[in-house]
Amino acid sequence: MNVEEEIKKCEVYLKQIKQYDPDPFYVDYFFNKYINSINNIINGIFEEANIDFGLCITEKITQRKFNEKANMKKDTNALKFLEWFSIKYKKEHESPYPNFMNEICQFKNKNESLPKIKIRIRAIDRYKNDFNQEIKIDLKNGKIMSKEQVDIEIKRQTQIFLKVINAKRNEKEEPKVDKKKITASAFVNLEKDQSIEIMYLCQIYTPVIRRLIDESRNKIKELTNW
Repeated sequence: MNVEEEIKKCEVYLKQIKQYDPDPFYVDYFFNKYINSINNIINGIFEEANIDFGLCITEKITQRKFNEKANMKKDTNALKFLEWFSIKYKKEHESPYPNFMNEICQFKNKNESLPKIKIRIRAIDRYKNDFNQEIKIDLKNGKIMSKEQVDIEIKRQTQIFLKVINAKRNEKEEPKVDKKKITASAFVNLEKDQSIEIMYLCQIYTPVIRRLIDESRNKIKELTNW
């Protein structure tokens, strides 16, 4: 597993998600690829660690396999890396959006597909826990038939959307939104009342996984005295 190739793939998939957002068909396609690359990167970190610690795991490497072999060989440094990685991974995923990505990756590992992607209106300038509102449009083979159809549905629901979001923003003393400052994006729900914007989630998470790669490599060098 080439970790550098996988992180480059993540960056490409993010660009493609941005390009096709909010089309459910294409966003779902590239988001699934993004998640697969994230899972590959985690396994790839342990593939590199397997070589550097000399554990000689010959089968497909996962964190679990690495843990089993390190314990079997009683490799102190490999076990120290495992402990460090667990703490580091948990820390990196304490914030809401990285935690969302972790939950989505875990969900994807247990299911063939993600929950249905929905199109929702949002403010262009985001604020924490901002209100967003689902819009429903006709799709052809799961794809948006025309951008004009999305624009028509946004205009149809603009009044009620602005009323709700501005009431919430007023409570928090946040800037008011007008009809020129709204757009539509693809969202996914893991829980009933938890809508997560896919493009923004990937934007937030890409630096997280890059940092995890770099700091894991530094820790491996430290433990192997390179």
